[in-house]
Parts: sequence; C-alpha cells; structure tokens
Amino acid sequence: MTASPSNVSAACEAPSPVVDPRVEALVNDLIGAVADKWTLLILEELDAAGTLRFTELSRRIGTISQKMLTQTLRAMERNGLVSRTVHPVVPPHVDYRLTPLGLSLGAAFCGVWLWAEENLETVDAARTRFDAR
Repeated sequence: MTASPSNVSAACEAPSPVVDPRVEALVNDLIGAVADKWTLLILEELDAAGTLRFTELSRRIGTISQKMLTQTLRAMERNGLVSRTVHPVVPPHVDYRLTPLGLSLGAAFCGVWLWAEENLETVDAARTRFDAR
C-alpha cells in the first residue's frame, strides 16, 4: 500500500491539496527504509543515549547481527537520520548520533507508541477472536 492523499487519514492530511509527486515518492521510500524493526530500535537507543559506539549499540539491541546493524546504520546515515564519527585511534572508535532529522523522525514515531498504548486491549481482543476461528 502506498501513502497518498486519497488514503491518508483526515488527521494526517497533506498540507496542500496539490501533492508534489517527489514528496509522495519520498514518503513511500522512507516508509520502506525506516518502518522496520531495526531502524526503530536504533532510533530508540540513540534517542535515549545520545551518542553510542557501534559495539554499545549492538549490545543494547542484543538480537541484531553485526551485518544487519551495519546495513541499517548505513541506510540511516544515507537518509540523514544518523551521523557517524570515526575517531582515528587503534582499534577504530566509531560513534553514532541521531541528527536533528533523526530526532524528528523519532518524535513522529512517538505517535505509534501512543496509539499502541491506547489500543492494546482492542488489538489483543481482535487477535484472540481471529486465533479462535
């Protein structure tokens, strides 16, 4: 499903009736790039800690492989969500920090947490009814 003015809820209407196709393409692209488990967990950890080294970020998330952490951080860096600082020491020391853009995305996802909190019982009941069939 793609996000477009015709199927976005009234609470999240486009700012103007004319939608720039580049904006629509960016929304669709970013949803695929950031609405995944690992990106959300990295956003949460960096938001809570500020700056983290790669190894500390990996330790805090726990279940992520080094390869997936590297791929996700690279994608987040490419999209301007994190900044990467390499310190010229041995062994290499690399820090990650959310950019202002990444912080604003984290704030946007806050709405998902609020929705989940408000609708937990309703979703649980729906799942129970479905699973009982």
